[in-house]
Amino acid sequence: MLDLGTTFIAAVEREPGAKAIVDGDLTLSYGEWLERILGLAAGLAAMGLKPGDRVATVLRNSWQMASLHWACQLTGLVVTPLNWRVSADELDYFIANADARAVLFEEVSAPAVNGAASSAQLPRIAVEGAPGGTEDFAALMNGAPAALESHASPEDISLMLYTSGTTGPGKGVPRRHRAERAAALAHVAQNCYRYGESTLGVMPLYHTMGVRSLLAMALVQGCFVCLPRFDAGDALEWIARERVSTLYLVPTLYHDLLASDAFAGADVSTVRKLGFAGAPMTDGLLQRVQAAFKPELFVNHYGSSEVYTFTIEQDAVSKPGSAGKAGLNQHIRVVGVGSDDPGAVVAAGEEGEIIASLASDEAFEGYWRRPEADEKSLKEGWYHTGDMGYFDQDGDLFVTGRVDDMIITGGENVLPVEIESVLSLHPGVAEIAVAGLEDERWGRRVTAFIKRRNDVSDTELDSFCQQSDLANFKRPREYVFVREIPKSPVGKILRRKLIAGEYDPE
Repeated sequence: MLDLGTTFIAAVEREPGAKAIVDGDLTLSYGEWLERILGLAAGLAAMGLKPGDRVATVLRNSWQMASLHWACQLTGLVVTPLNWRVSADELDYFIANADARAVLFEEVSAPAVNGAASSAQLPRIAVEGAPGGTEDFAALMNGAPAALESHASPEDISLMLYTSGTTGPGKGVPRRHRAERAAALAHVAQNCYRYGESTLGVMPLYHTMGVRSLLAMALVQGCFVCLPRFDAGDALEWIARERVSTLYLVPTLYHDLLASDAFAGADVSTVRKLGFAGAPMTDGLLQRVQAAFKPELFVNHYGSSEVYTFTIEQDAVSKPGSAGKAGLNQHIRVVGVGSDDPGAVVAAGEEGEIIASLASDEAFEGYWRRPEADEKSLKEGWYHTGDMGYFDQDGDLFVTGRVDDMIITGGENVLPVEIESVLSLHPGVAEIAVAGLEDERWGRRVTAFIKRRNDVSDTELDSFCQQSDLANFKRPREYVFVREIPKSPVGKILRRKLIAGEYDPE
């Protein structure tokens, strides 16, 4: 298998004049982009950085961030992208854990970089004159270019992602060139990308979805349209301007596109292929997205940073809630919760924990310097996802929630996703999250947190649940109306904040 540096060189040689990346007023062909990437590769090497060194980035999506990603693939450096909203204390943890040898940053992340004690000991590469840098990105890039060759092998580490860390410090996920390339190839195949596609590069490049979009475009000679920070109006404008053909987003961003006042007048006719991942999409939102875009393909992709693809469903609307069947490079099972035995498979229709084979071409091999995390999640050659789910009689997987999200109420086990899907169909509900609040009688009280689309009462919502197929014991016993549902930067519901009361009531 090719390494990723050679993969990019091959893309340039295939069609150097093809449009490769757009960032605001800047448009670069593959040939023009390679010149900048080779200059950056030479500059990084001149700083004394060696293959295998980790290079931390605290950048939004931009041509500079994307260029750094590819320069690392050519030089054998390990790109270590971090959330640009990181605090100084968090940055200290990540730099120490990764043993980073340099950090790249921009103005928006300068306070964290300049406030982190660990970064003071490192070369700090400033993008567009951000304060506090010891090196200037443009100067580093504009020297004599490196030779047209890759210094990495398929077995080398390509990048290290950090998990979101919703229950503690993020875990480093080192991924080899071969695993990254296999995941990108599977992404192309599973989303039926054609030569010359284009995609909106808004999912952050510190997240597996953003990285997958970047790599997939190089494989199909496509164009990556950078959007540094999501704004629905801006996104719709760029979709129309660049005639974007594919979207790969978390459900929250689809919701925000449809909720935008600009959507009614937007031209989204070029978008023919939709994909979502990162969180389940409620039945109500599925129907609205399908009606709004009328896509040729609407893919539910279920995966993780650790093992990119678990399952795919290429017709998400036809079977709402289904995550489909195992991806091209994967083998999936559902076993009893708490079981370390991959052979302890539960029957069809029975809920258990979803596990994925570590023999997958896309799989990582273990967390970075976190043996306790390996012990918890890696067992007998299988990755224990921490997700609950079941296979139906057709062999399709349904993901019902996180093991940690399970609500035990009155001795019954309740998972939030089923309730959320039912209530999402009510026309008065814009967004919903369900969590279990402490209750003296029930242990945990099933509580629905609602962002309203229009005026609706808790009585109406309770009546709606009673008329649905939802079992009575799963009905919310309380409704809380909020201004916003708390989410992570990539759109995952933060139930812990709801349980802790960290929300703004309506």
